[in-house]
Amino acid sequence: MNRAETILIREIHEYSEFETAVALQKEIWGFADIDVIPARMFVVASKIGGQLLGAFDGEKMVAFLLAIPGIRREPDGIEPMYYLHSHMLGVLPEYRDAGLGKAMKLRQRENAIERGIELIQWTFDPLEARNAFFNIERLGAIVRRYVENQYGHTTSALHAGLPTDRFVAEWWLTSERVRNILAGGQNGSHPVVEHIPVPADIGEWKSGDPRRARAVQQEIGRRCQGAFARGLAIVGLERGAEHYDYLLGEWK
Repeated sequence: MNRAETILIREIHEYSEFETAVALQKEIWGFADIDVIPARMFVVASKIGGQLLGAFDGEKMVAFLLAIPGIRREPDGIEPMYYLHSHMLGVLPEYRDAGLGKAMKLRQRENAIERGIELIQWTFDPLEARNAFFNIERLGAIVRRYVENQYGHTTSALHAGLPTDRFVAEWWLTSERVRNILAGGQNGSHPVVEHIPVPADIGEWKSGDPRRARAVQQEIGRRCQGAFARGLAIVGLERGAEHYDYLLGEWK
């Protein structure tokens, strides 16, 4: 049996549960106190239409998700659009590789659709191929924005002292693309017009040669921002032995 199938995913409401989510941030990312989202922010999110989910192995919380409400206006839209910004999803190391992250996202999607929400957004590191593949190829998110140093420099060793440049993932929850991918279909409906490669060993560069990693980060940012300005979106990702490629095409 998949380990994720034995874990209960539910909304969290109690202050003690919020405090556990704070402790998990330190354990998962190694954040210093200054970079941790405090329990009172979880309280606020619970009062203003956010999402707070916890995953429990028995009585032990092993993962959590925090999303907050946002408003955006589509280029051709008349009325502002309400969406959720999924700010943080953390899973304890010993519970990874068991499908728990996807189970959390699917529960998030289900909850959002029940509330009439069409879009969830979040940010992720363009240099992290594994996470990118999950977001784009397993969930069906697309990317049309690149933000430089979104969160400033943090105390997490995972960020290796680099600027926190981020992609903004758009997960259109009931779109044909998302429904097809979640049903096990292939991500092949968008003609690809541009490839942007990232070295497969960029993770080693981040820790061992950050200057070299920074040069790659800047090149990705330059090329992606240029492509996004031309109306393209990241609609796929191919993984290879030496590099992986972001695939860009038109998306509507």
